[in-house]
Amino acid sequence: MEKPLNKQELVAAVAENADLAKAKAGEVVDAVFGAIEKALSSGQEVRLVGFGTFVTATRKAAKGRNPRTGEEIDIPASTSVRFKPGKNLKEAVSK
Repeated sequence: MEKPLNKQELVAAVAENADLAKAKAGEVVDAVFGAIEKALSSGQEVRLVGFGTFVTATRKAAKGRNPRTGEEIDIPASTSVRFKPGKNLKEAVSK
């Protein structure tokens, strides 16, 4: 398995593909991430046609058990981000 793509490598790839300076590409990548984060934090869905959709999902509070002691514990409600890949991304990955 290849090593994961980190942010610096993503910025370098964007700079190369868009013929931008790395500093400008870094600003663009940060702006895209910031816009996605802002939309999700306000409850909006982010749809990138062909790539995928980011949505927030809320999990209700629940009761659980500590597997080690068997003691009942409260699991607090939480909100997380989910990603559903689009058709083009699915096809690109399955090749």
